[in-house]
Amino acid sequence: MQDFLDDFRATLASESIRLMAIPDEKAATRPAPGKWSPKEVIGHLIDSASNNHGRFVRAQASDDLVFAGYDQDAWVRLQRYNDRPWMDLLSLWRSYNGHIAAIVEGMSPDRLSLQRTRHNLDEIAWRTVSRDKPVTLEYFVRDYLAHMKHHLAQIP
Repeated sequence: MQDFLDDFRATLASESIRLMAIPDEKAATRPAPGKWSPKEVIGHLIDSASNNHGRFVRAQASDDLVFAGYDQDAWVRLQRYNDRPWMDLLSLWRSYNGHIAAIVEGMSPDRLSLQRTRHNLDEIAWRTVSRDKPVTLEYFVRDYLAHMKHHLAQIP
């Protein structure tokens, strides 16, 4: 998992620098109707961190990977990320993900590699896995970073 942690932390560092160069007004601009602004994308990634933080902790104490989902668009809308200061959002995003990196760093290799036959990653993962195929916590953790990078690439 050291490769994952190095990539995760490097992504947080480099993307923080890149994103801090975006002015607040531009960060609040939606690229098209129905699309999220950069503030809303980072807000979504904060929501993802919040939800997955709990999932990653619970997964270490359980033999399954079954977790509640959430309505991503509603969470972004209800928290009014577009009205928040850009630098505050970036700080929260980076800090929360630094905490998640520390959680992952402390995960037991046995828990990370345990094959979980009971999961709902067909519903909650970014890169879904069929329910009839076993999956590991390591897969789910790596999927989290892939999801983050996908959304960061949407911010010009």
